[in-house]
Amino acid sequence: MLQRTQTPQAVYIHIPFCTNKCHYCDFNSYVLKGQPVMDYLDALEREMERTVQAVPPGEIETIFVGGGTPTVLTPEQMELFLRRVRAYFPDWSPQLEFTMEANPGTTDLEKLQAMKEGGVNRISFGVQSFDNGLLEGIGRIHNTDDVYRSLENARKAGFTNLSIDLMFGLPKQTKAVMEATLKEALALDLPHYSIYSLKVEENTLFHTLYERGQLPLPEEDEEIGMFLLIMERLRSAGYGQYEISNFARPGHESRHNAMYWRNQSYYGLGAGAHGYVHGQRHVNIKGVQPYIDATRSGLPLLEKNAVEVHEAMEDFMMVGLRMLGGVRKADFNEQFGMELDDVFGHVLQRQCSLGLLEASAEGYKLSERGVLLGNEVFGEFLGAIKNTSKIG
Repeated sequence: MLQRTQTPQAVYIHIPFCTNKCHYCDFNSYVLKGQPVMDYLDALEREMERTVQAVPPGEIETIFVGGGTPTVLTPEQMELFLRRVRAYFPDWSPQLEFTMEANPGTTDLEKLQAMKEGGVNRISFGVQSFDNGLLEGIGRIHNTDDVYRSLENARKAGFTNLSIDLMFGLPKQTKAVMEATLKEALALDLPHYSIYSLKVEENTLFHTLYERGQLPLPEEDEEIGMFLLIMERLRSAGYGQYEISNFARPGHESRHNAMYWRNQSYYGLGAGAHGYVHGQRHVNIKGVQPYIDATRSGLPLLEKNAVEVHEAMEDFMMVGLRMLGGVRKADFNEQFGMELDDVFGHVLQRQCSLGLLEASAEGYKLSERGVLLGNEVFGEFLGAIKNTSKIG
């Protein structure tokens, strides 16, 4: 079965440092001040070395450096880090997509040039809003002037494949405020936009405020109105909604994220990183110093487990249906050696009868209504395989 033998063609690397912690963020990130950054980069090198010894890489199609905020690295640290990535994953596809997340408050021309020279060819800026009051309210360190300056510097450094993240459903955000942000965002004429709804996660300041009844979130109808507005504005501006939260001009879809959505294997490196290799998922130790210490004696694993075939099938559906092109029967058959309808026919027929999925000769995809109720649809596949003895 493909899942058990596929050598990853995608690499995720985690840089866990930030200048500050945003009020909504539950990612594995730590405020930069006083952190052992060089020790961490050395630890990353040790993990890369052991990882490629265990599972030698072939040609790499995508690399994604996330965080945290990778762009808190100094230009010198950035150059060193990128040189090491190339040393351990040397066989780059001619069409390699190499993305780095960036904060508009931590990018200057020198750093962007170091990124470009090191092989990065796509930048995803965490903008979140073009309303300075909202940015302050969610704990971002940048303002809209920083956004324009960062994008100008990125273009000066030679980057053309640029994306920005925006958020909706934020405290005190209205549909009118969202519309103003969309207008400014679209005026930038970028090839890609990611637009996410706020989720109030545990262990965040927003969760504490929410529990106290002190987080003024928009009503559900207002939030749905924002999402409908986002889809309408971006589609009418010529962007394809290729995944629930992602919009791109043709040919600029995120190829790295598509690896996740297609349930493909990927290397996961760094503190708290997740990986999926040869049918096994792993999570790394999260703390910076515990991660560094763990790499001195082996791989810094927090946990590792084999994914049962029925779980991999459920994952295939739940992440695959996030793409508006949907899931293909041929891809399911290639990964698992079974027919999609034989495994999930009962769920698929029910979701089609409810008008949440649409069937075609190739496979299944979310309907317009299903896009709004995606999480409900995905949840139907969890535990949907009743008799697992016939599988795998």
